[in-house]
Amino acid sequence: MNTDRTIGHSTNLVGLPTDYLGTVAFVEAPRPVHVAGVVEMNRPLFEMLDLAEDLEEAGRAFSAYMRAMFAIDREQRESGESGPKRYLSSWLRLVAGWGFDSNGPEGAVLKGWVESRFGIFPTWHKGPITRIGTGRWTTYVEEKMSSRFHSNSIMTQLDLLYEFCQWALHRFVAPGVSHLTLHRGVNDFGEHVALQKIDKRHAVVRMNALVSFSADRDTAGCFGDTILTARVPLQKVLFFSGLIADHPLKGEGEWLVIGGDYPVETSW
Repeated sequence: MNTDRTIGHSTNLVGLPTDYLGTVAFVEAPRPVHVAGVVEMNRPLFEMLDLAEDLEEAGRAFSAYMRAMFAIDREQRESGESGPKRYLSSWLRLVAGWGFDSNGPEGAVLKGWVESRFGIFPTWHKGPITRIGTGRWTTYVEEKMSSRFHSNSIMTQLDLLYEFCQWALHRFVAPGVSHLTLHRGVNDFGEHVALQKIDKRHAVVRMNALVSFSADRDTAGCFGDTILTARVPLQKVLFFSGLIADHPLKGEGEWLVIGGDYPVETSW
């Protein structure tokens, strides 16, 4: 596995260098992150959110806005005049698919969003991705670009999800806090590139473009015998289980975290 950042491009849509966003330097000293134009082009959403008295009310407002903008509910409930139901892509379906298999097509689309917006490339999709042009890279590209998921402005939906998540974290969940302590259970380090061993329990690892964490160490232990504990900047969180009352990952307490290089503590 290459440990430099020569794979792929270095462009992104958040206005900070990719070589900074994906490094320990960003983890230790994060700066504000916004996807270009999303807040400015959706002022009614954020004006509505500012009226919410708690996270539950804000979640309902966000869901209502997404239904109105992308007709997700109407299109998925009603049959067309000349044929069967037409299911439009929605961020909810991607999150549900991620919960079933993060290496599936839905996972590829989510990793592709991270690549597009942050410039952080996946290191794993059905196996290690070491360079562009390999078989696994081709599979990843085919799945992330599948027309099955790219109707209904799915990338814009994910942009809005990220910005709402950031708003919720800073407003209700962790105001005044820069980092969250999260845990990830693993059975081996095949999906994690070890960059530096600091001592027996501390190391720097390169996480995949998008990875699942848990706020509860015992829950993380259900997914692997080795627990990786990291201080995650709020800016690296795309979604968490308490963000919206009704969503596919509610029972698992997952946090979807944007990858890159992280200092971690290992325990068993």
